[in-house]
Amino acid sequence: MILVNTDYISGKNLEMLGLVKGSTVQSKNIGKDISQSFKTLVGGELKAYNDMMSEARALATKRMAEEAESLGADAIVNIRYASSAIMQGAAEIIAYGTAVKFV
Repeated sequence: MILVNTDYISGKNLEMLGLVKGSTVQSKNIGKDISQSFKTLVGGELKAYNDMMSEARALATKRMAEEAESLGADAIVNIRYASSAIMQGAAEIIAYGTAVKFV
């Protein structure tokens, strides 16, 4: 499966199959949440939240690719990501794009 954030793939003619998406809501456990809130007092990277968001993006991307594969797609073009806070310490990540087949 080819994944790109452009609306084309060089040298390929594409047949659009439709919108595909994958999402997840992730949170850290209460211990990590408390330790990260202390980190905000001194500043710096919130590594536990950074790791959480990376895991969430990977899972959302995997789910999007699985949906595209179920349509018989060869690639997904014009991939985008969006996130939103659901509550303190939890976030939703959605990955979406257009599933395409090579012609």
